This record gives sequence, C-alpha cells and structure tokens, in this order.
Amino acid sequence: MRKIKETIIEKLILASGLASIFFVVLIFLFLIKEGLAVFQSVTPGAFLFGKSWYPISEPAQLGILPLILGSLLVTLGAAVISIPIGVGAAIYIAEIAPARIKDILKSGIELLAAIPSVVLGFIGMVTLVPLVKSLFHLPTGLTALSGSIMLAFMAMPTIVSIAEDALYSIPKNYKEGALALGATHWQAIWRVMLPAASSGILAAIMLGIGRVIGETMAVMMITGNAAVIPQSILVPVRTLTATIAAEMGEAVVGSEHYFALFAVGIVLFVISFGINVTADLFLHEKQSK
Repeated sequence: MRKIKETIIEKLILASGLASIFFVVLIFLFLIKEGLAVFQSVTPGAFLFGKSWYPISEPAQLGILPLILGSLLVTLGAAVISIPIGVGAAIYIAEIAPARIKDILKSGIELLAAIPSVVLGFIGMVTLVPLVKSLFHLPTGLTALSGSIMLAFMAMPTIVSIAEDALYSIPKNYKEGALALGATHWQAIWRVMLPAASSGILAAIMLGIGRVIGETMAVMMITGNAAVIPQSILVPVRTLTATIAAEMGEAVVGSEHYFALFAVGIVLFVISFGINVTADLFLHEKQSK
C-alpha cells in the first residue's frame, strides 16, 4: 500500500512538472502565432531597433528600441539599489541579528512582499515622485529613477528572504571551523559563508530581477510613459510591460497595433527566459565546482 501511494505521488509530481512545461510552450506558441503577423508590414530589424513607437500614426511607426532601453534602464537601476541592500540585509538577519530581532525582521519582510504593486505605485506617486522632482530640480518626478527605486523596494523582500534561507542552510560547522582557525566573525561570513551560499544568493538575485522586469502597474504609474530613447536615468521612460498594459485595451483586434503588442510580448518573454537560463547556468556551474 505504501509503495502504491509513493508511486501515485511520484506520478502526480511528474505530471505537474510536465504540465508546467506544456503551459509555457502553449503561451509561447500563442505569442508567436499572434505576434509574428506584425512582420508582414515591418522588418524584424526595424521593429527591434526602430527609434519611434507611434502605433496609431499613418503610417504606423513600430520601433521598440525606446521600450527595450527603458525596461533595461529601470531594471539595471533597481538591481544596483536592491542587490547590495538585499544581500546585506540577509547577512544581518542570518548571521548578526539577535534571535528576537531576527523574527521581527523576517515577519516584516514577508509582509512587505505581500503589498500589491498597485498600492506601491500609488505610494510612489504621492511620496517618491515629488521628492525626486524637488531633489533633482526636474520638471517632473515621473522618471526612470523613480521607477528604479520603487522596483528595488519591490525586489528586496524576495532577495532578502531567499538569500537569508541560503545562508541559514549552510552547516554551522563551516562557520565554527573558520572561527576556530582564528578568523574574525566578519572574515568567517565574507570568506566562508558567502561563498558557500553563493548559488542560493545568485538564485535570490535572479528571482528579484525577474520580479522587476515583469512588473507592470508600478512602473506604468511612476515612470512617465514616454516612449523615447532615455538619455539619463532622470528622464521619463516607458517599459515593455507598461506598453502592453496601457495599449492592449485600446488596440483593435487583428490590427497592426494589436499584432505589434503581441510581438512586444515575445521580446519580453525572450528576455525573461534568457535571465532564467543564465541564472540556471550559473547555478549548475557553481554546483559542478
């Protein structure tokens, strides 16, 4: 009876894994079916590297380079802010904080992760945007910097939680052995604990970046939605996700604009897939060593 139960559970787990792959393939095929139709009227090169996004003009201009650069700029800014703070917070919680404070901080981080993105976007509009405007003396605070700061705030709970779990899972004798050999507390963390937990920390970072690049509502509310090539982080930008969310409801089904938005979805899918594959390669490389 026990063997039968184990067999059933194994088959269910296998079916769940295969179903996940199947659904992802179906989504990609649907994007391909709808999105490739746009290349009947515009070449792939003009679509990817065109500098103008005016999908309802005559003739339509469907260059998504400003959208790609806007997404990358906001994502890079969020990563620069969230990675050092998130990993540092994970180190503090896992290795330095007293037990009582550790429990409070972990609970607080889990609560932060549960806040809806639209709420964070609204908070950013009424607090962060005016601050950025007055601090840098800008005509508007709806900039890539505002989006980066807010997205970093959204990515940090993921990075902190997973990185802290990775550090906590390292056997205690690693640290005890380093201390016994004369290392200071900081040296044991820096030279022993962090390298040992590097694969888990990298996974935390990539999941945090994945959350950032796929975010829609917050960036649509506080980045200005200007489809122009950004010259700095202090100008309004528009991201790939915000473009789909803002325009899909107004696009006529079967129109050139409609197909172009699905093609934008293909680009976003490929970027996200590339990030996940890169993270997986790094993880396997670390494990093989």
